[in-house]
Amino acid sequence: MPDELIIAGQKIGPGQNKVVDVPLPDLYMHTSLSMPVQVMRGRREGPVLFVSGAVHGDEIVGVEIIRRLVRSKRLKSLKGTLITIPVVNVYGFINQTRYLPDRRDLNRCFPGSEEGSLAARLANLFMSEVVNKCTHGVDLHTAAIHRDNLPQIRAALENPAVEEMARAFNAPVILNSGLIEGSLRYACQQANVPVIVYEAGEALRFNELAIRAGVRGVLAVMRKLGMLTESRAKHLKPVEPFVARSSSWVRAPQSGIFRMLVPMGAQVSKGDILGMVAAPYGDEKSETKVVAICSGVIIGRTNIPLVNEGEALFHIARFNRPEEVADSVEAFSTNLDPSTDTSVPEEQPII
Repeated sequence: MPDELIIAGQKIGPGQNKVVDVPLPDLYMHTSLSMPVQVMRGRREGPVLFVSGAVHGDEIVGVEIIRRLVRSKRLKSLKGTLITIPVVNVYGFINQTRYLPDRRDLNRCFPGSEEGSLAARLANLFMSEVVNKCTHGVDLHTAAIHRDNLPQIRAALENPAVEEMARAFNAPVILNSGLIEGSLRYACQQANVPVIVYEAGEALRFNELAIRAGVRGVLAVMRKLGMLTESRAKHLKPVEPFVARSSSWVRAPQSGIFRMLVPMGAQVSKGDILGMVAAPYGDEKSETKVVAICSGVIIGRTNIPLVNEGEALFHIARFNRPEEVADSVEAFSTNLDPSTDTSVPEEQPII
């Protein structure tokens, strides 16, 4: 760990806690814009971990996870450096949209370039000012608007350092997900920075369970990396995550109004009826069953009942022992539910 870490021209030494405003291209009204980056450095050497949120501007669960993370009392024993970026895609965040003003998906534009599009320039800035100064990373995401994701980790498990972080996070499910060229994960692998993605909740909405799981997961990764000491306080018993062999989407067989019949985290078997799609006027002849195309556990779903033919309705992950996964998901949710969690929270739950 260097004695001085320099971000956007500002020096942050060991033991310092500083928020650095990284300058971004102005808005078209010539309004200045910046990306706030908080740097918390311990006095002892250790890993340099970045935790990023809102790479997609409407995915706000990560913003709240980071707000709680940097306020956690557990960071008093920090070893190494924690760099948090609650809002990477500032432009999309301002406009409550997934994309940048040029309609590009930032998570398909890494590592970017200094002279490319707005998305390419933002990606390049993030790589040069943050990623290239780190040893590890956690990228926080949610499902898209009107969709929901079960708390899960997405990671390329052929990298041992990535697998170690993925399992340490203690999410109930890990998707062994390949790297997509242009994604932050892909660019980080090229830069030899192991990164995992945490997916949970829905865009533009807070989800208390997803937030709590995210905060505890990042802290667990930091303990695994040796950045935090084990607390004497009682922790949740670590779960052994289940790694999905593959996953598939169940799509709407016709357009209409969708009635969902199974909840998130449910175990389903191939051929099970998951819901019904019908015309709005209630003609029974127009009603069509939505059927599971494989056996597994539901890890994602749509939240809006107005669907078009071919639209993705359920995301099913395949496991060798799906019944055990479903039980683990249920226990995980119960442990983090504010109504059943008897521990004293550092933050009041969002209702």
